[in-house]
Amino acid sequence: MKFGKDEIQKMVLGGLMLVGLLYCYFVLLLGPLGTSRAQKQTQITEVRGKIAEAKKQIKKAQDVENAAPQHNLTIKHITALIPEGSPVAWFPVRVTEVFKQYGLDKTVTRMATEVPEKELTGYKRISWGIELPKAEAAKPRNIPVKGGSTSASDQTQPTEIEIEADQAPSEASGG
Repeated sequence: MKFGKDEIQKMVLGGLMLVGLLYCYFVLLLGPLGTSRAQKQTQITEVRGKIAEAKKQIKKAQDVENAAPQHNLTIKHITALIPEGSPVAWFPVRVTEVFKQYGLDKTVTRMATEVPEKELTGYKRISWGIELPKAEAAKPRNIPVKGGSTSASDQTQPTEIEIEADQAPSEASGG
C-alpha cells in the first residue's frame, strides 16, 4: 500500500497533534495536579504536627484535672493554717512568737514593700523587715560536739568546746 502526499501529511499532522496532546496532558493537566498534590502533602504534614501537639496539650490538661483534687486538698490545708484577715495584722505577732521561742524577746517586724503580684490578680507580694536586738556580751558556754575521732569508743564521748564572746573596745567602754 502506497501512501500519497496528502495521506502522509495527514499522518504527520496526526502524529504532531498526538505529541501536542500528550505534551498538553502532562504539562498543563498533570503538572499542576502534581504541584497541588505536593502542597497538600506538606499541609497534611503540618496539620499532623499540630494534631500531635494538640494531643500533648490535651494530655497535660487531663493530668492537671486528675491532680486537681489532691492540689485542692493541699490548698485547703494551707488555707486552714493562715489566719483570717490581713497579714499586716497577724504576721508580725507570729514572727515575734517564733523568735521568743529562741530567746529573742525584743524583735520588731515591719512591712517593707508591697507589690501587686503579676501572675495572680488580687494578690500582693509583701516583703517584711525584722529588726533583731544587738547581742550583749555572750556568756561563755560549752557545746558538746560528737565525732572527729576514728575509734568507735571516742565517738560516743562528746568533745566539749568552750565559746566566749569578746566585746569590741567601743562597746565595752559604752561609746
